[in-house]
Amino acid sequence: MKKNVFPTIAIGLLVAILAVVGYKLSPMRGQMADVTLPVSTCSPELEACTAALPGGHQLHFSIEPRPIKALQPLHLQVSVEGAGAQSIEVDFNGTEMDMGYNRVKLTQGQQGFSGQTMLPVCVTGTMTWTATVLLNTQTQRIAIPFHFVVAGR
Repeated sequence: MKKNVFPTIAIGLLVAILAVVGYKLSPMRGQMADVTLPVSTCSPELEACTAALPGGHQLHFSIEPRPIKALQPLHLQVSVEGAGAQSIEVDFNGTEMDMGYNRVKLTQGQQGFSGQTMLPVCVTGTMTWTATVLLNTQTQRIAIPFHFVVAGR
């Protein structure tokens, strides 16, 4: 008994094409940067942080309220001195455990860029997070990572 294999091959190709297109358009791929700075030694759960940018510019980053807790609204504030920021996003990732996609596009105002987010609860208790500030200028995308700890509930 010979079956027509054309429909099976066509469906297989269609699934492969959709998978490639989905991968290429995935927002998770958007963190790629032209320049990725080393992880800052500043801890945003303790204080507002400053990071040196290429070209002698500076970035100021804060998360409030402190201490940072899961499942509480967090206010993010970023200001940039001299680098000509066009847009800023902050991407949150668990350093030991994948906690899913959590990226916030900040809104530009008179005091810099700001936004709000909320971190999910980690079932293991205390968790180390990485907040990567993604600074888009006219010429490049710079990633500035900060580590911080959120205590268990």
